[in-house]
Amino acid sequence: MDIIQKIEQAHMAEMLAKRGVPDFSPGDTVRVHVKVLEGQRERTQAYEGVCIARKNAGVNSNFTVRKISFGEGVERVFPLYAPIVDKVEVVRKGRVRRAKLYYLRDRRGRAARITEDVSESSAAADNA
Repeated sequence: MDIIQKIEQAHMAEMLAKRGVPDFSPGDTVRVHVKVLEGQRERTQAYEGVCIARKNAGVNSNFTVRKISFGEGVERVFPLYAPIVDKVEVVRKGRVRRAKLYYLRDRRGRAARITEDVSESSAAADNA
């Protein structure tokens, strides 16, 4: 392992120690809490939508979240290990058969629905 990879591993371990990254995949509805700077103040803003893509590339990992805001589709790419991402919550698990859900961009309303993965939610309820 070269020096750059060691630095990246150390950064990832530091970020995971500060805040854990939940196990989520494309199709899941996630709520991402993002730190927003407004002048001298810093606040946390929640962005909730469907995760349509995830790229696992070490410290450069990111995920794309899509939501409908005022009738218009909005997508945002979040770096997984960046300090601006305060917290990631999984709201519900979705059951999909693709790794990238870019086809949701062309769909509206009921056609863009993703069925809930009941096996995941029932396993979580059994553990509680």
